[in-house]
Amino acid sequence: MSVEWIGILYGVATLCVMLLGVPIAFALGSVALTFMLIFMPHSSLDTVSQNVYDEMSSITLLSIPLFILKGSAIGKSRAGADLYSAIHAWLGRVPGGLGIANILACALFAAMAGSSPATCSAIGSAGIPEMRARGYSSRFAAGVIAAGGTLGILLPPSITMILYSVAAEVSLGRLFLGALGPGLLLVILFSGYAAWNYKKEYREALHIYQSGGVKSAYLDNQVLTLKQKTAMLPRVLPFVILLIGVMIALYGGYATPSETAGLGGLLALVLVFIIYRIWRPRDFAPILGATLKESSMLMMIVGMSLLYSYVMSYLQISQSAAEWVVGLHLSKWLLLIAILLFVVVLGFFLPPVSIILMTAPIILPPLKAAGFDLIWFGVMMTVVMEMGLIHPPVGLNLFVIKSVAPDIPLKEVVWGVVPFIILMVLSLILLSLFPAIVSAIPNAALGLAST
Repeated sequence: MSVEWIGILYGVATLCVMLLGVPIAFALGSVALTFMLIFMPHSSLDTVSQNVYDEMSSITLLSIPLFILKGSAIGKSRAGADLYSAIHAWLGRVPGGLGIANILACALFAAMAGSSPATCSAIGSAGIPEMRARGYSSRFAAGVIAAGGTLGILLPPSITMILYSVAAEVSLGRLFLGALGPGLLLVILFSGYAAWNYKKEYREALHIYQSGGVKSAYLDNQVLTLKQKTAMLPRVLPFVILLIGVMIALYGGYATPSETAGLGGLLALVLVFIIYRIWRPRDFAPILGATLKESSMLMMIVGMSLLYSYVMSYLQISQSAAEWVVGLHLSKWLLLIAILLFVVVLGFFLPPVSIILMTAPIILPPLKAAGFDLIWFGVMMTVVMEMGLIHPPVGLNLFVIKSVAPDIPLKEVVWGVVPFIILMVLSLILLSLFPAIVSAIPNAALGLAST
C-alpha cells in the first residue's frame, strides 16, 4: 500500500475513533498501536514503552506538572478572587473599568497559572456575577472572561508553548519572551473593546431610564476610598512579587524553566499557607488532587501524541505530507494562511496540546523552508489555538463559562466571544505586518540587534 493511502487511513481512523467519544490520549494511542501492528515490524511493539519514555524524559516537560502545581495553589485558594477584587477597586473610575479589570486579572492569573481553563474558572467565578450585578450584559460578561482566559496558553509560563518548544526544537526562553508583546497587544485590544462596549451599554441604559424605564445598575457608580483600595493590596502583592521573581529568574538566566517551575510551585504553596492559612491535609487535598489530575491527563496526552507522531514519521506519513505541501508551490504567505486555516479546523475537534504534537512534523519543515521564523510562527499558532478555545463546536472555555454561570444560555456565551475572535484575527494581521512585536523583546533581552 502506498504511503498516501496509509496516511489517509491513518487520518480517517483517528477521526473515527475520536467521534466515538474515546478520550484523546487513548484514541491517539490505540490508532498508533494498531498501525504499528499492521504496517510496522512486530518487534517495534516491544519498544513502545521505551519510545514513549524517551520522548517524555525531556527536562523541559518536567516543568509542566510543576507549573500546574503553582497554578493549582493559586486557583484553589482565594488568591484569584482577591487579585480580581484589587484590580477592580483600582480601576473603578476608568470607563469600562470592571471589564478591563477582568481582562487584566485574567492576564495576571494566566501568567501565574499557565492554564486557560483554570484562569476562566478562577476569575469567572468572581468576575461574571460582579459584572452582571453592575448592569453589564450576560453576553459581554461571559465573552470577556472566556476570551481573557485564552491568555493562559499565550502568556508565560504557557504549557502549550513548552510543548511547542519541544516539538519545534526552539529556545523556550525566546518563545516565552516572544509571547509577551502579542500578549500585551491582545490585552490592549480586549480592553479597548471593553471600554467601547461599556459606553455603548451605558448609553442604552441611560436612554431606557430617561424614557421612564427601570434604572440599571450601570448608572450607579460605586467608588472606593483610597483606604479601602490600599487594604486590598497586602494579600495580592506577594503573588505579584512571586510572578515578577519567577520571570526574573527565568529570563535573567538564573534558573532553567524546570528549576523556575519548581521554585514557583514551592513558593506558591508557602504563600497560600501564610496568607490563607491553608495547612491542614484536607485543605491541601484539592490543590494536590487538581495537580495530579490535570498533570496525569496532560502527560498521557503528551505521551500518546508523541507515539502517534513517531508512527507517522516511521511510516513516512509526515514526510510525505510535508513534501506534498511544498509541492503545491504556494507563495510564502499563502502557505502560512493555508496552515493557519488547517490549525483553525483542527481546533474544532482537538485541544492545543494534541494539535501541536500531531501537526509539528508536517507543518514545520515547509514553514522553515519558506523562511519563516519558528519562534514567530509559534506565537502565531498559539493565537490561532486561542481562538479554538472559544469558537464552536468544542471551544473548551465556552463550557468552562457555562459551568461557572449555568444560567447564561450557551448561545449568549457564543455570541459574547465573537467580537474577541475578530480582535484575535486583527492581532494576527498586525503580527504579520509587524513581526517585531514578537521579536523585539527577545532580541533586546538577549542583546541582539533587532531585525
